This record gives sequence, structure tokens and C-alpha cells, in this order.
Amino acid sequence: MTAFLIILSLFGVLLIGIPIAFALGGMGAVLIILDGLNPIIVTQALYSSVDSFILLAVPLFLLMSNILLKGGVGRDLFAAVQSWVGHWPGGLAVATVISCAIFAAISGSSIATAATIATVAIPEMTSRGYQRPFVLGLLAAGGTLGILIPPSVPLIVYGVLTEQSIVSLFLAGVAPGLLLAALFIGFSMLYAAYTKAFDPLPKASWDERKQASIRALPSVGLALIIFIGLYGGVFTPTEAAGVGFVLAIIITALMLRTLTWKLFGEAVIGSMRTTVTIFLIVAGAKIFAKAITLYRIPHEISGLIIDNFDQVGSFIFVVCIALLILGFFLESLSMLLIVVPVLFPALLSMGIDPIWFGIVFMLMIEIALITPPVGLNLFVIQAVGKASLGEVTKGVLPFLAIMLLTVYLIYLFPQIVLFIPFG
Repeated sequence: MTAFLIILSLFGVLLIGIPIAFALGGMGAVLIILDGLNPIIVTQALYSSVDSFILLAVPLFLLMSNILLKGGVGRDLFAAVQSWVGHWPGGLAVATVISCAIFAAISGSSIATAATIATVAIPEMTSRGYQRPFVLGLLAAGGTLGILIPPSVPLIVYGVLTEQSIVSLFLAGVAPGLLLAALFIGFSMLYAAYTKAFDPLPKASWDERKQASIRALPSVGLALIIFIGLYGGVFTPTEAAGVGFVLAIIITALMLRTLTWKLFGEAVIGSMRTTVTIFLIVAGAKIFAKAITLYRIPHEISGLIIDNFDQVGSFIFVVCIALLILGFFLESLSMLLIVVPVLFPALLSMGIDPIWFGIVFMLMIEIALITPPVGLNLFVIQAVGKASLGEVTKGVLPFLAIMLLTVYLIYLFPQIVLFIPFG
């Protein structure tokens, strides 16, 4: 009963408009004080929440992605991919998904991926006759690859919360990310073949492909350096973020010469704002997690789940339904920080692999990014495409179905996530 009242109170506080960081932190502080515990626990939780070497990767990855965004890397990347696949049926849609996947492997940010590729893809696709809802939905969904294909900021936070290997989580996200991208591509080609409401692109010459590929090569190389360096144990996720930040400056400022001091300043300010927001939410969640642990709420919920759901399948189904509903009201990071500390004990009790569950969780919060009324990717695409929210929402519906299908496939075939040998 106590657990139910606390969770109900938290959602009540959120519904009246209090920011998530202050709602979590304030609720946690009140619970600690009401239990007669020393309030110094609150300050200790605040300090420990950001006293993490791994979390240093968050601002560095954000800064790297913003520098690439401001440096116009998305235009070169899209042009290169388009030169190779643009003449295929639905070639521009295919180029969009591939560009999103590659930029996701560079930036680790869903919003940055959606905004970067949308800037160049929306005018190109609509000018070729693609229907706007499809274009907007494709880009909103394609952007979600940024939190599944490594590096991924939410995966870093999940790893910190659950004390799992960040590298293992990154590697586990590769195959599901590629599977989801392949399903998006397959649907796009079928859609193009069925509607035929677009003008096909002429096949690019070898010289055009060469020129476009050379310009995009440094960005692709950056993604490969980060991935190979992490998998090969050359550097930690935090070191990878630092290396990526330096390389992003070299690529945009020295090689492409598209990054000005003004754009660099905008990238720094934007990254700082996002970092402060994330760290405040993490700090608030740490206080709340400490409080509910002292009240033994995770253990109570764990026992309740085990008593009522003795099968892994039924447990995962209920969790996915709950996350689907929460996604209508909470943004992805808030879902992660509220739900994971509560569910994790039950997860371990049922013998569910935390790495596998982390990827399932990422897919579900991807869905939250494109479900109204708080799906951030919807608002990003709405702003870039100068569209109505209803138009974007209509476009994402088939991609929501594809993402739910991917969750089901990962449940049926867990080796999609776990087949990479972790070292």
C-alpha cells in the first residue's frame, strides 16, 4: 500500500507541472525526512549521483554530436548515401534510414540524429513527391536509432544505474539497431513500390559517388574509430567520448571547414544546457531511488511481481505495456530513471539478463520518443518540417508497429542481442 501511495503521489506531482528533476528529488527528500532519517543522506545522494567517471561521457558525446550538427556533417553524409542508393525503389527513404543509422553511431543522441538528417532529407524527399506524413514519420522514427546504436547516452545512464558494463551494453545494441534499420528500409521500399507517388532519382555516376563519399568519409571513420576502439579495449566509453569530441572538431573545423567560432559557441551552450538537464534529473532520481530503497519499495514490488508473474514472458509483456503507457506522459530519460531502480531487483530474481533487458528497455523508450503528447522527436521533426503534430503522429504509426515487432523478435530470439562475445 505504501509503494502504491508513493508512486501515485509522484505522478500527481508530475501532472501538476513540476519538473521531473525537482519532483524526484523533492519526493525523495520528503520521504527520507518523514522516516526520521538524517537529511545528510540527501546531500550524499546528490554528490554520489554525479561522482562518476563514466557519466563524464555524457557531456562529451553531446558536445561531439552538436559540433557535428553545427558543422553540417549531416548534409555530406546524406549526399554520400544518396549517391549509392538514391536510384533504388524508395531510394531517398533508404538513404534517410542509412544516414540516421550512421549518424546515430557517431552522436549517441536521438534528437541530434533526427534534427541533423531531417534538415536535408525533408526538402529533398518532399520535392521528389514523397507524401509528407511518411517523410516526417520516417525521420522521427529514424532518429530513435540514436539511443540504440552505440554510443548511446541512455545506455550509459542505464549502465550506471544497474552497474553493468557500458561496453557490453553498447555492443548488445548493435544487432538490434541494425535489425530495426533494416526493417525500416524494408517497409520504405514496400511503401515506395506500393504508392509510386515519387519521382525516382537518376543513378549517380561513379565520379559523383567518389566525390560525395570522400567528403563523408571522415564522419564514417569517426564512427568506426569509436566502435573499434571500444570493442578492442583501446579506450573506455568516457575516453571514446573525448576522442570523438577532438575528432569532431578536426573534421568540421580543419577538414570540412564548416565550423565557425559562432557555431562552436552555439554547440557548447546547447550541450551545456542538455547536460545540466540530464544531470539534474539523474541527481533527483538518485535521491528518490535512495528513499524508496530505504522504504523497501523495490523489494515489495519485486515480491509482488514474482508472486503474480512466474513466467518471464508475462513479466516482460506487463513491463512493456506499462512502459508504453508511461511513454504518453514521460520523456525517455525520466522513464529510465524512475522505472529501472524499481524493477531491477525483480529482474535479477527472475534470472533475466540485465544486458538483454537494457536493450528491450531502450526499444521501449525509443517508442516513447515518437508517441504524443511528450515524444521529443515528434516536436523536433514538427519544428524542422514546419508541420502539425497530427501530421507527424500519423506518419509514425507504421514505424511504431515495426518497433514493437522488433521487441517481440528480440524476445523470441535473445541471441539477436547477446550473440556478440563480450570481453
